[in-house]
Amino acid sequence: MRLMSAFLVGLVFGVGIAISGMINPAKVLNFFDITGTWDPSLIFVMGGALVTTFVGYRFVLRRDKPMIEERFQLPTARDIDARLIGGAAVFGIGWGIAGFCPGAAVPALGSGKVEVAGFVAALLAGLWVARLIQAKQADRRAVA
Repeated sequence: MRLMSAFLVGLVFGVGIAISGMINPAKVLNFFDITGTWDPSLIFVMGGALVTTFVGYRFVLRRDKPMIEERFQLPTARDIDARLIGGAAVFGIGWGIAGFCPGAAVPALGSGKVEVAGFVAALLAGLWVARLIQAKQADRRAVA
């Protein structure tokens, strides 16, 4: 049941990203080009997602527990630290350079474009490097 739910949620997300045109990096990059070929459609996609999430959370969190889990797994961290700011900066810079965010790149793999595969490969390599760095930092803390 859990795997089927994940598949369906991913399918709905991917179809929504494709229909909105956000798998096209040129459309995303045009959003950032405010002095040239500015395309405000990304604002409407993000706004729709925010409204849907805001309303959806109000309904879902009224339940005692999720339908297929034992408990809700909501973030508890509220600190704004260097890791958060650095990660947000890297994310934003990458998005601005490539025109892809991870959420749009995965459905865009279906386009068969080499650029998308390159972006996803670089994304996975970056995740791997970040985990290596975190593991080394944890080892240093354990020794100290």
